[in-house]
Amino acid sequence: MINRRQILASGAAAVALPAYMRKAWAQSPQVDLKLHHFLGPKAPAHAKMLQPWADRIREQSEGRINIELYPAMSLGGSPPQLFRQVAEGVVDIIWTVNGYTPGLFPRTEVFELPTIFTNDLAAANLAMRDIFDDHLAADFADVHVLFLHVHAGQAIQMAQKMVRSPDDTQGLKLRVPGPTGNAVVEAMGATPVTMPVPDLPQALGISAVDGALIPWEIIPPLQLFESTQYQIEGPDRNRFGTTTFQVSMNKAKWEGMDPELQQIFTDNSGEDWLREVAEVWRAADDFGIQMAVDNGNEHVVLTEAEMDAFNQVLAPVVDDWTAAQSGFDAAALVAAARQAMSDRQS
Repeated sequence: MINRRQILASGAAAVALPAYMRKAWAQSPQVDLKLHHFLGPKAPAHAKMLQPWADRIREQSEGRINIELYPAMSLGGSPPQLFRQVAEGVVDIIWTVNGYTPGLFPRTEVFELPTIFTNDLAAANLAMRDIFDDHLAADFADVHVLFLHVHAGQAIQMAQKMVRSPDDTQGLKLRVPGPTGNAVVEAMGATPVTMPVPDLPQALGISAVDGALIPWEIIPPLQLFESTQYQIEGPDRNRFGTTTFQVSMNKAKWEGMDPELQQIFTDNSGEDWLREVAEVWRAADDFGIQMAVDNGNEHVVLTEAEMDAFNQVLAPVVDDWTAAQSGFDAAALVAAARQAMSDRQS
C-alpha cells in the first residue's frame, strides 16, 4: 500500500514514532464521504445499520475510506430533498425512503404492494437485488445505488381507536409513507395523509391523523407509545405492504473512486449484507413492539379471518397500480417481483 511504503521509506524517524501515531498516519483517508439521512442517531437505521456499515467499510479499506454520518437532516433541507441532494453532489451518500419523492421511483413500488410483500424482509431485499439490472435500474440513472432494502412492513398504529376490520377504518385519517401507502389506505376506506416520519408524533398528538401505517421499529426513537394505544398486525407478522429504501452515492463521486475502493463498497453491500439488514430491521421491530407493550399499549394480532377481510379489500391494489403505470411494462415487473420473492422465500 502507498501509505505503508511512505512509512517504511521514512526510515528511523517513522520507526521512532509512537505506534498510535504510525497507525493514524497509515490510515489517512483517501476518500472522505458525507452520508445524510432523516432519522436521529438513536434510530436503529443509524445505530444498527448505517453506522456499522460505514465502520466496516472504513476498517476493510484500512482507513482509506471515511464515511461521516449526518443524521436528522443536520446538513439542511427536508427528507424529500435527500435524493436531489445526492444526485446534485450536495452530499455524497444518502439513505432515504423512495416514496418521499413520489413519481421518481415507480418501479421499486412493486415491492411495497400488499400481497407482494407480506412479512419476509430478506426475500424482498434479495429480490430487489436480483431484478435490479433488468427491471429497476432505470429509476436510478442519476445515482449509483449501493443497496436497496425494506423494513418489516406496514402495521396499523392507532392513537385511540381499535381497528380489527376494514369497517373500522372507514373515514379515518392515516399517515402513509408514500404512493403505495395511499392506495392501501384508500382501499381500506380511510384518508391517506403523507408526511415524513419525524412529523408523526405531533400529528397524532393534535389529531391531525388518527393513526399510521408504519412498522414497530419506529416506536422507540419517536416514543410513539406516548401518542398511540393500539399496535395492529396480521397473523405470522403479516403486514399491509412495506416501504422501500435506498442507500445511494453521487454518481460522479462513485465514478471518480479507485476501482479497488469501489469493490470494498460492493463487497459490503451484497447478499450477506442484505440478509444482515433484514435481521437488523426484524430485531428493531421486535424491540419496538415490546417497548409499546411494556408501556401499556395493546399489541393486536388479527385472526386469519380478520386478515382475510383486509386482504379482500386490498386485492385490487396491485391491479390498480399496474394499470396506472406508464413508460414500462408494469405487468412484467409484477410477475418478476413475485417470482423473485418466491425464489428467495426463507
